[in-house]
Amino acid sequence: MQEAIKKADVLIEALPYLRKFRHKIFVLKYGGSILMEEKVRRSILEDLVFLFFAGIQVILVHGGGPEISRRLKENSIESEFHAGMRITSLKVLDIVRESLAYINQKLVKEIRSLGAKAKGIGGEEVIFAVKKKSARDLGWVGEAKALEKEKILSFLRRSHILVVSPLGRDRKNNLYNINADAAAAFLAKELAAEKIVLFTDVKGIMRKREDESSLISSVTKSQIEALIKEGVIAQGMIPKVLAADFAVAGGVNKAHIIDAKIPHSLLLEIFTNRGIGTEIISETVRKRR
Repeated sequence: MQEAIKKADVLIEALPYLRKFRHKIFVLKYGGSILMEEKVRRSILEDLVFLFFAGIQVILVHGGGPEISRRLKENSIESEFHAGMRITSLKVLDIVRESLAYINQKLVKEIRSLGAKAKGIGGEEVIFAVKKKSARDLGWVGEAKALEKEKILSFLRRSHILVVSPLGRDRKNNLYNINADAAAAFLAKELAAEKIVLFTDVKGIMRKREDESSLISSVTKSQIEALIKEGVIAQGMIPKVLAADFAVAGGVNKAHIIDAKIPHSLLLEIFTNRGIGTEIISETVRKRR
């Protein structure tokens, strides 16, 4: 009986959030090595489907780095990076497109197996991109500049979970590889999403990297700048945090960075008072307790 009461208490705690977020847009980004871990992926997709049946409009932007690297190795093509971005020749671009299409279809199939309607699209169908400027030529790497919002909204109105790969096209129909965190942040901003959630393999922003008790639960733009200068936010966390900050600066209510390896981390972050990861908020939004 006590166990049943505890479960009821959890549902009651979630009720205000269910009411608040119904019909709102959430953009989720899922990629990296955790993308191909079946147990982790199952938990994330179950949470995503829960959001869907709770009346939240869900867009999942996925990466595919490890799968791309694996296929490049099979084809004897070296993976080369600059400032965390994959240098993308035309040969690499072909493999990027194939890998992302494979992952997209896999995610759609698994979401459908959980009982939800899902639609997979290549980002190039809805994202207008331009070549990304960099100190080094990155090849066919782009950044998002415009979005076919109505096309995306039409899928959401038809009650589909939308699964989007991080690709874009320019006015000449050239294809570009886009950083998945940046693509998700751009979609969240353009669609005036309620939230953007970035999955990773650590709890969030930690003041001491090896000490999970040093998790920082909430940060603002000014704090982000200071934490980067201090070296607290470093390496692969920097582009993730900057993407989250970009979305919040563009009007998204909150961004969240959470550990995908924690079972049902998405539900724990969204539907509980304290959450489990780091939220990125504007200076005017009240921090959580």
